[in-house]
Amino acid sequence: MAMGCSTNAIIHLIAMAGRAGVTLDLDLFDAISRRTPVLANLRPAGKYLMEDFHDAGGLPAMLWRIRDLLKLDCLTVSGSTLGEDIKDAPVHNEEVILARDKPLSTSGGTYILRGNLAPHGAVIKPTAAEPRLAKHIGKAVVFRDYPHMKQRLADPDLEVTADSVLVLQNAGPVGAPGMPEWGMLPIPTKLLKQGIRDMVRITDARMSGTSYGSCVLHVSPESAKGGPLALVQDGDLIELDVAARLLQLRVSDEELARRRAALTPHAPRYERGYGQLLEEHITQAHQGCDFDFLHFKPTPTPDPEIH
Repeated sequence: MAMGCSTNAIIHLIAMAGRAGVTLDLDLFDAISRRTPVLANLRPAGKYLMEDFHDAGGLPAMLWRIRDLLKLDCLTVSGSTLGEDIKDAPVHNEEVILARDKPLSTSGGTYILRGNLAPHGAVIKPTAAEPRLAKHIGKAVVFRDYPHMKQRLADPDLEVTADSVLVLQNAGPVGAPGMPEWGMLPIPTKLLKQGIRDMVRITDARMSGTSYGSCVLHVSPESAKGGPLALVQDGDLIELDVAARLLQLRVSDEELARRRAALTPHAPRYERGYGQLLEEHITQAHQGCDFDFLHFKPTPTPDPEIH
């Protein structure tokens, strides 16, 4: 978190916890983020590269700086405790690994958003976004899937402005399928030519922790499973308020109910094999995007007899 926890890492941790029978809720990540400063001055939020971070002392040095926030008595794979592994690790470059009183941000790099557009949560990394977009209301420009997005983005007649909110549907665990790294939606060509480099973008896909921009990811439930993201239409007003952790579609409940009644359910792609297994058993982003049959069960499974 002190560096800006990868949005992908949240999903991985929730999946591992599910297999171990441990409850790991999205709100816990937000609570940790609220009290953890960003000390690594690294791109995309900061200035330097991971190579510079390594030369400055790396992870041990940064962790020692936030040792009061850590459980130092936890054992690590080295056989020693975390505290023993990082004790007195030096910082060689104060510009790369910042002091506690000079953080890149006073709170962590990963926030959890909720609202009628993401009832089970969505993720944003505000330290990598333009500050002007942290509180924003704009009209939606909707792409029903990735090919549709690629087609529309290059259209010189696309009705879009720098204040628009780009929305990519059907990019989640089932919709894509596989929740690919499509989260950093490209800026429309006509706006790139005007010098626009960041816009609010919303999707049920994911993206790398090194990516840049005001990208709202992991919207759950995903559009292919009937999530509210599937109900968004061109021109709808969408409100993003990062500080309030809010992601809201400004459409009446009555209108959303009408749209839901007219919604065509996602048609299964696969009749056999791994694809069918994924469509029927993959969990949503807030549950770790893991197979539900791999979640922990309290009753042990005995080993088969060997003859």
